[in-house]
Amino acid sequence: MSRVVVNSIPIAPQLAADVDNLKNLVEKDLRRARKHLSPDTIAHGPRAIHEARNKDNHRHHEDGSGSTPTPASGKAITVDDATVTYMMPCIIGGSEYSLLIDTGSSNTWCGANKKFQPDSSCESTRKSVNVSYGSGSFTGTEYTGTVILGGKDSALKLEKQSFAVASQAQGFGGDMDGILGIGPVDLTSSTVEGMSSIPTVTDNLHGQGLIKTECIGISYNPTQSNGTMANGELMFGEVDQSKITGDVTYVPITSTSPASKYWGIDQEITYGSSKKMILKQTAGIVDTGTTLIMISDDAFQAYQEATGATMDQATGLLKLTDQQLKNLQSLNYKIGDTTFELTPNAQIWPRSLNNALGGDADSNYAVFASMGQISGIGLDFINGFTWLQRFYSVYDVTNQRVGIANTANTNAETN
Repeated sequence: MSRVVVNSIPIAPQLAADVDNLKNLVEKDLRRARKHLSPDTIAHGPRAIHEARNKDNHRHHEDGSGSTPTPASGKAITVDDATVTYMMPCIIGGSEYSLLIDTGSSNTWCGANKKFQPDSSCESTRKSVNVSYGSGSFTGTEYTGTVILGGKDSALKLEKQSFAVASQAQGFGGDMDGILGIGPVDLTSSTVEGMSSIPTVTDNLHGQGLIKTECIGISYNPTQSNGTMANGELMFGEVDQSKITGDVTYVPITSTSPASKYWGIDQEITYGSSKKMILKQTAGIVDTGTTLIMISDDAFQAYQEATGATMDQATGLLKLTDQQLKNLQSLNYKIGDTTFELTPNAQIWPRSLNNALGGDADSNYAVFASMGQISGIGLDFINGFTWLQRFYSVYDVTNQRVGIANTANTNAETN
């Protein structure tokens, strides 16, 4: 099997699924961020994809027709919180797999742990696939076949969906069988031998008339315990109004590279009522595959100074005394014309998971980590898993935008 040079480098998801040992969490997220900043990345992002489609008057149609079928309304799927990431059950080739949900990559694949068993719908393309993530990788073969998102009772049944089957996978453990890639389609560029790109599941949901808009709304809830449990929702095709409080703030995909190649936005972060500047308006990304909230090194130092927190060597996270936690103020995220409040409670790692993190059971750890570089590099923050558990996020390919809304979890006291 020939090796394919990967030009479009997806953000690596949190690959280690061993929820009993999270001691390397900061290191894994940092490796992922560095991979994302690699100069080899040549993906063009949602904006360029949309413009190219308009120019060509073309979309992916996997049903073989020359026109888009009448679209259906949105479809909601309950997803599982696996402590450091979320997973969705998917049926591929007649067998069910647990796939990590990743907005920072776009290849969908299985076979990391559970053996692939093809059914009559599956056909091998005989083309090799190779994708490298920041803390893992896989190689295998690309197939087409029936894929059902959400399990056997789901209405989201895709025919002739392209997916990969791993022959080798590194960095995957536990019940994680692969990845459900819902990032921009351009991230699949050159990952499959002899193919410029492959349609994502979101592309084909729209092309086959299963959703009316090529967008995904994600609702995650704060993690409460160590283990895997139903604790979130993906809505394909529209926003689930029952999950939000108030309106969705939409902003265009940032024009700043490399954030523009992903689900990139511009935002500003200030601290407390004094609006102490933590990070001037700059570009970064919203990403389900990153666990922590990553910020540039200068922003990290400004946050540490504002809170008085000290670095904890055991966990690699900032640690706050009980008095510092009592004095902790909200962070203000200005996105578009809206300011979103990340409350003091939302800034703290769940205490019930402190031991798994390698920390003290009663200590207070912040959910931030430094990206290891100062701001101004074109990707200065990653609003990861812990940030997304407090807000509703929308990934809209059709309109080249990202949406954020408050939820009942925004001001919840859970940690």
